[in-house]
Amino acid sequence: MSKNDVRIVELEPMRVASVWGFGPSPENEAWGKLEAWAKPKGLYNDFENHPIFGFNNPNPSAGSPNYGYEVWLKVGPETLPEGDTRIEEFEGGLYAVKRCEVPKGQFEVIGEKWQELVTWLEDSKYKHGTHQWLEKSIATDLPDVEFVLDLYLPIAE
Repeated sequence: MSKNDVRIVELEPMRVASVWGFGPSPENEAWGKLEAWAKPKGLYNDFENHPIFGFNNPNPSAGSPNYGYEVWLKVGPETLPEGDTRIEEFEGGLYAVKRCEVPKGQFEVIGEKWQELVTWLEDSKYKHGTHQWLEKSIATDLPDVEFVLDLYLPIAE
């Protein structure tokens, strides 16, 4: 992987609406909850003003098909918690970021791209950060692409 494949980004602190799913495919559960909550409020699919981030919570463990996935949507101070949707404050942080285009049905590419990013970190001047790993959803209309993510690996100088 070339150094040009990775960008260094400082994420500013942000207020987020948070939903969570758990099971063998918690991403679908969490995204369904987020869409049901955010769409009527006009917050869904406005990636510019309301970016969406996700991450495993908890991570998969050996011997169990179940794990958790949490999804965050950036919101303003006027947004209040409601039902399964919590409001949280994210402190931000420094990240190494790599784009991940996921071809239709080839979800394993996400793990492969994460591994490339971790390998990049091992050969860089940075060390692991302690803040949250994130996957940012990117709007796309590329043919044969399921979805696009920017992978955010927490780093420190």
